[in-house]
Amino acid sequence: MKNVKNKTLRLAGIIKESIVDGPGLRLTVFAQGCPHKCKNCHNPETHPFENGTECTIAQILDMIKINPLLDGLTISGGEPFCQAGALGELAKEIKDMNLSVWTYTGYTWEELAAQTQKDDIALLLQNTDVLVDGKYIDGKKDYRLRFRGSNNQRLINVKASLACGTVVEVVE
Repeated sequence: MKNVKNKTLRLAGIIKESIVDGPGLRLTVFAQGCPHKCKNCHNPETHPFENGTECTIAQILDMIKINPLLDGLTISGGEPFCQAGALGELAKEIKDMNLSVWTYTGYTWEELAAQTQKDDIALLLQNTDVLVDGKYIDGKKDYRLRFRGSNNQRLINVKASLACGTVVEVVE
């Protein structure tokens, strides 16, 4: 088996302790590159695919291991599913550490579910606990929402959704 920890990701940044990207204290990685380019995006610097810096899975795991207070990892962006293979490997390593994984995407659940025959997309979905799906829509912005910016975005329980073949939203 090859060492997945040497795989590299192109990241826009890392927040080592976040309380706004999911429940509890989380390490948040921001994938570099996004095809969606949502109007008034919160992270427009993540759009160009050629920007950012390279980081290995091992480097991120080391950051997580030194902080025993972390509840999990949040994968944001940019668009994580543009790097689904490496991020799926990272998410699997995090799940093996009994931590939670949240993934933000501009794609809808239905768009991703239609592509689960692609191993990399399936890997990231299977190792995500909660998927925040859908593009940010400026006209649907709602500051009262937890963990998302516009009211078209959903908090999806991935394990339950995969099991029953339809979206199961997280009850807040």
